Amino acid sequence: MLNNKKIFCLLIVAVLLLFVSDQDCQASQLDISSAGGAVNVRTAWSVNAAHPGDQVVLAVVLQVNQGYHINADDRQLIPLKSIKLFPTKVTVIEADEGLLIEAPLYPLAAPYEVPYIDGKVMSFKGRTVVYLPVRLEKSLAGRKSLKLTVQVKYQPCSEEYCLLPVRTELEASLPIVPPDSVVEKTHQELFADYAHGASSESSDEVAFGLFGWNFSVDSSSFGGVILLLIIAAFGGMLLNFTPCVLPLIPIKIISLSYAAKNRRQCILLGVSMSMGVLMFWLALGTLIALVSGFSATNQLFQYPIFTISVGLIIAVMAGGMFDFFSLQLPAFVYMIHPEQDTLKGSFGLGVLAAVLSTPCTAPFMGAAAAWAATQPPLSTLAVFASIGIGMALPYFFLSVSPHLVSKMPKTGPASVLVKQVMGLFMLSAAAYFIGIGLEVLLSSPVDPPGKLYWWPVMFFLFCAGGWTVWRTLQIAVQKKMQYLFTGLGLAIMLVSGIGAYRLTHTGPIAWTYYTPERLAVAQQEQQTVVMVFTAEWCINCKALERGILDNPKIIELFKDERVLPMKVDITGNNPDGKAKLKEVGSLTIPLLIVVDAQGKEVYKSDYYSVDQVYQAVQKTLEKK
Repeated sequence: MLNNKKIFCLLIVAVLLLFVSDQDCQASQLDISSAGGAVNVRTAWSVNAAHPGDQVVLAVVLQVNQGYHINADDRQLIPLKSIKLFPTKVTVIEADEGLLIEAPLYPLAAPYEVPYIDGKVMSFKGRTVVYLPVRLEKSLAGRKSLKLTVQVKYQPCSEEYCLLPVRTELEASLPIVPPDSVVEKTHQELFADYAHGASSESSDEVAFGLFGWNFSVDSSSFGGVILLLIIAAFGGMLLNFTPCVLPLIPIKIISLSYAAKNRRQCILLGVSMSMGVLMFWLALGTLIALVSGFSATNQLFQYPIFTISVGLIIAVMAGGMFDFFSLQLPAFVYMIHPEQDTLKGSFGLGVLAAVLSTPCTAPFMGAAAAWAATQPPLSTLAVFASIGIGMALPYFFLSVSPHLVSKMPKTGPASVLVKQVMGLFMLSAAAYFIGIGLEVLLSSPVDPPGKLYWWPVMFFLFCAGGWTVWRTLQIAVQKKMQYLFTGLGLAIMLVSGIGAYRLTHTGPIAWTYYTPERLAVAQQEQQTVVMVFTAEWCINCKALERGILDNPKIIELFKDERVLPMKVDITGNNPDGKAKLKEVGSLTIPLLIVVDAQGKEVYKSDYYSVDQVYQAVQKTLEKK
């Protein structure tokens, strides 16, 4: 029978255990020995000092001693039903003002078998380095040093048991020196695997590439920033030639053609539409600059309510092309009637054109937008304003050149045919956006998204081609016009039929869909990984996949067991895929990355060619 002294001791032990649990097993750096000497933690900077405006990297080094491992981070750790595992986590809990700190970059975890768990645990062993990229704002000029505090959580385990989770805090400081002072790299062995480069000298370089043509712009100089804004504007202009925006251009031409005789009215309509385009891009830049968690131009299309709403608006506008607006509809509908020659209607059409452009990324635009998202708000807004100005230029140019649109038929059967065909094109676009919204709602991150929505999209296109052929044969008088538009209609029918098959077919490549665990296994098996970042709403992604990756040369290359083709699809709620996109230093898609057997990035491009992909993969295979 227990006496009072023993009962008192048991109560004390119980209270202590509850206290440890409530405090999340808190331990200071000096308490690491309480984990049995399993892990030692320290920090190291990539340089011995930094200039204002530099990007530097802080390495958090967890030296896991022999006989132990620590659990992976929460994105790579597979939850188990039989036991609660605590992930490794590095968090900045305090930092000086003027520091832009990106998300921590964890190494690839490896599966580790232990006898007390049925299955494998994703773990880190040996020296484990977590990188924290840090950019210093220019406003830090005059400061002598920077300081931040990181909190490190981990759980050491051996082959037989797991120790209590440990939480430790480390303070790291770095001198800030004038721009003319020499900065040297330090601890280079720690940063050899850092994918994005730790040197401050290359942090201001913005790289651009297009099918093998590569160049970079130094954003640290005034001239470099001006050149970057010009490139962003050029990328914005190219957005008008992407499949996302093309259906709206004929509609605007029709609208301007009605005002072509009144030069002043034509210019005002063009300016109004241009302002609509610009205002949307400025609003998008404001979201990226000021709203936490909003970082990509195409992020709006990851919200089903937004995508479906856009589809419904386009469907309503298509109704206007068929003169359905003769019915009694709500007043707001008439404002977006394509034939309404009003400043409000033209402004709304400009906003809609800009909205439709966001699923696509034009050449050069992606790199500029990614750079802008890491800059102070004014720089971010300047880049997005440049994209908006570039996209608006063609509409403004059409409005000040009314002779370019004055020949558009305004009355008679030909005018009605043009409107009806444009209406069918818009119904196709409406089916696309509504289908995308439904796919985002229904898709699962691991499984490939459905593709059946492409059938109604292509059906309306097929109808547009068929109606063009039928009505042309009825109303065209000149043989030349009959042949021209009949051939155009037949071509649309052929393209829509081929598109319905190819876009719903799985294709010749056996893709593995990305998860951190699958990537870790591929690295463990020493495979070269070709990661393709894509989404169902990214038409450019599909064009590159069908035109470049479905090439017989690439298909044969991907059959090699040493190569793993992997898709990172961010169509639906896929936080792992979005985190990986940000980790590789991009905010937009399409994007392709080749990673060698050691996990090092050897090639990266948003617009690539067959030879570029083939040579990059072959280079990694020759090393083996």
